[in-house]
Amino acid sequence: MVVKMAGMDEHERKIVVEFCHLLEKSKQLFNGLRCFTFCSDLPQYGHKQWQAYFGRTFDIYTKLWKFQQQHRQILDTKYGLKRWQIGEIASKIGQLYYHYYLRTSETNYLNEAYSFYAAIRGRAYYSRAAKEDRSDLMVKKLRYYARFIVVCLLLKKMKLVRDLVMELDKQIVDYTSTYEPDDQLEWSLVLDEIKSFIKADGIVSVLHADSNTIVLSHRLSPLTTPPVEKSTQMNLSLQEILIVGNCNDQVKFSELTMDMFRMLQTLEREPQDEFNHIYDASPAPGRIPFEKSYSIASAKGGVPVGYPVVTGCQENGDRPPKRENPHKYLLYKPTFSQIMVFLASGFKELPANGALLLYISADGCFSTSKHPGDLGYDLGGVVTSSKKEVDHANKKGLHLKEMHCLYPGDLYPFTRKPFFVIVDSDNSFVFQNIPRYFTQPLVILMSPQDIPPTFQDQHHNGSLFTLFLHSPLTAFCFICNILSVPIHHWERCQSFIDRFVTEASRLFARSRIDPVYLQFFGDDFLRLLLLRYIFCDVVLHLHRAFKGRQLRPRCQPALPDTDLLEHPALQHLVLDLASHLEVRSHFIETAEMD
Repeated sequence: MVVKMAGMDEHERKIVVEFCHLLEKSKQLFNGLRCFTFCSDLPQYGHKQWQAYFGRTFDIYTKLWKFQQQHRQILDTKYGLKRWQIGEIASKIGQLYYHYYLRTSETNYLNEAYSFYAAIRGRAYYSRAAKEDRSDLMVKKLRYYARFIVVCLLLKKMKLVRDLVMELDKQIVDYTSTYEPDDQLEWSLVLDEIKSFIKADGIVSVLHADSNTIVLSHRLSPLTTPPVEKSTQMNLSLQEILIVGNCNDQVKFSELTMDMFRMLQTLEREPQDEFNHIYDASPAPGRIPFEKSYSIASAKGGVPVGYPVVTGCQENGDRPPKRENPHKYLLYKPTFSQIMVFLASGFKELPANGALLLYISADGCFSTSKHPGDLGYDLGGVVTSSKKEVDHANKKGLHLKEMHCLYPGDLYPFTRKPFFVIVDSDNSFVFQNIPRYFTQPLVILMSPQDIPPTFQDQHHNGSLFTLFLHSPLTAFCFICNILSVPIHHWERCQSFIDRFVTEASRLFARSRIDPVYLQFFGDDFLRLLLLRYIFCDVVLHLHRAFKGRQLRPRCQPALPDTDLLEHPALQHLVLDLASHLEVRSHFIETAEMD
């Protein structure tokens, strides 16, 4: 933007020059963060590499945001600052908080991102972007909507999501009709993806008394943390997580498959409600101005509200400050090498008594070997690239081991430290033979390899096994063909789930199981996953449609049947839940259990 300095006094000139300097510096630092994936100097993995860079970027945006507030009148009249430019700055701050959430897993940063995105909409910063007659500004506006929708999805603000989708639909129509752009089809696909994702997420509706849908959160909270009788054996805590999504035909939005979306929430604590809202001193057209201005700087200045000061204590081996949530990496359709690099990074970052979790939801990569000798590689694994690429290679008659495949043997090196693996795939069972070469705790949970034909047409909406781990009651209703539940009924049914979890936790701690389970059982998240796994196994074992071992999950080491998985107390709780929902006919009779 060319700024005419003529007609300005010295004070005004200094303000404009300083603003231009801060704006240019902020763009440089922000663009540096955008190249994380491709820049070897600033990789996404590891903690130390990116934290300092984020700190500098937050700092410059703090100064920029405060500066434009303090000198708005001069910038408006002398620089020609437009509202969409303020919106662009706020949008980038929202992106900063969102990406900081992705790298720290702390859900409070989602709230910070939301506050900036909501203010852009509330203050109508982009309302005049279309009048600039610049297609690139319209694209920025569309991208803002797409990012805002992702944040709202993660915060379960579904009413707002639906409003934003309607607004985005209208904006796309205006954009395509005005400019007839080359990316018209791409934006139509984005809109279709969002609509499919929302539909798939609402697989079972919980209804208020007035029949409106209630949105429930499934993050960990004090109310959903399963009880436990603590013992000295329970000495591990979940510290590092790698979530991988690679199901070719599963609904996805913004590089999040439905399984990834559900699992990342399952492995987070419920965010706090207290977070700062953005305000702006300048009145929007036709709106009442806010009472006070908002700065992303804290009262002490410098770093933004909520941004943790980097202490550098990792270098000398001290543990970093305690986090509310384990640190996560999210990988959508990664290459094999990416999985290895991120696993190695999580492995490296583990503190003493820390555990690493790998969750992978992917299509199976099946072996053609008729006489398997090496259980680590001869039975196949899961696909790490597009399934179409793998199928194409198979059609060529290439019977060599598939390079675009994660084999059980690929995980052997990471069993040198406590390792918890969840595989949701139609070839999951091949991971049950991973040996404990290093005698470290190792647990593997594997999804059923097949589902009954009745439910196969719903598979693109997300895996049933992951749904059980995310929301057991939703999964139970789904396999019993219950599409909606009144809230009072849901809460009553949830009490059956709570009783099941409490009883399963008591039995788990006292039954004759492999000691490695107890080492993981002290961690809230891992205990929750293990108890929901047990619920899934008991429910599917009793359900008439899930006959056959391929239709039930497996775990390694195996859990005892008599003491746990087939314990009468757990079975009767499941059947009581079925009776309460009036779906008892879907389950076997008590006499059939003998």
